[in-house]
Amino acid sequence: MRDTRESRLLLILLVAVAFALITVDIRGGDDSPLNGPRSAAASVFGPVESGVSGLVRPIADGLHSLRDSGSQGDRIRALEQQNQLLKQQLTSSDEVKGRNGEMTKLLGEAGAGQYTIKAAQVVAIGASQDFSWTITIDIGSNEGIQRDMTVIDGDGLVGRVTTVAPTTSTVLLADDPRFTVGTRMEGSGEVGFATGEGDAPMRVELLNGHANVKVGDRLVSFGSEDDKPFVPGVPVGRVTQIVNTPGELTKTVLVQPFVSFTTLDLVGVVVQPPATDPRYAVLPPKQAPPAPAPTPSAPAPSATTSAHAGKKN
Repeated sequence: MRDTRESRLLLILLVAVAFALITVDIRGGDDSPLNGPRSAAASVFGPVESGVSGLVRPIADGLHSLRDSGSQGDRIRALEQQNQLLKQQLTSSDEVKGRNGEMTKLLGEAGAGQYTIKAAQVVAIGASQDFSWTITIDIGSNEGIQRDMTVIDGDGLVGRVTTVAPTTSTVLLADDPRFTVGTRMEGSGEVGFATGEGDAPMRVELLNGHANVKVGDRLVSFGSEDDKPFVPGVPVGRVTQIVNTPGELTKTVLVQPFVSFTTLDLVGVVVQPPATDPRYAVLPPKQAPPAPAPTPSAPAPSATTSAHAGKKN
């Protein structure tokens, strides 16, 4: 449209009409004569508006999700870290409880045998260069440990010290094939020599070929001269089998060690032997055998059976 006098007059007229309509609509309120045209316009343009809103809303929700995903991810990661920390604390608590139990057993055994010990933790277990069964403990010459000292745990004889460094020591385990310890049979006092057999039970040669031995009998260490490498009275194991060796001067028995060599953790090195041989005092009390099951009694004869028996007679 050209900028002419007529066009300017038309523009002024349209603006005046618009102001008049706005004034009439405001003053009319709900009775405004423009409500009808407004409703008609809403019915025409409303669906279009709703459609556009439906298309835009998922995009907006997605943007909100993207905006919030960072904070949610941080919260998830924080919860995972807290969960992991709680698991670690629980595991640590279980380990502490287990180690306290081991220490209690170890001190109980040392007290029963009157052994002076120094507690140590196993820091390595495995084969050395010659494939012997050994462990490494975390105390050495700085703590007064010497070669050929007896090593025990809360269950019995673990082995003997073979190598000593300032802060660590190597222990040859009782299940090593090169390991030999003198033994004494509980009760009968029969003596012999126990040899390690690796994963198998220890092999014990009793000096008396006619010794009266039965499965379940227990053995303790006999002790060595000057108490090295073995102090007396340390529990060794329990007889599981008597080997038939007719004509032999000795009797062979197989003995299951009291100690579990694959789960060693806390041990004690005997740094001072007992003043007297404790004999069998370190062995735990024997468990009473289970009581035999009661023999079921015969049912009492019924009145009918007694009556038939009487007629027969």
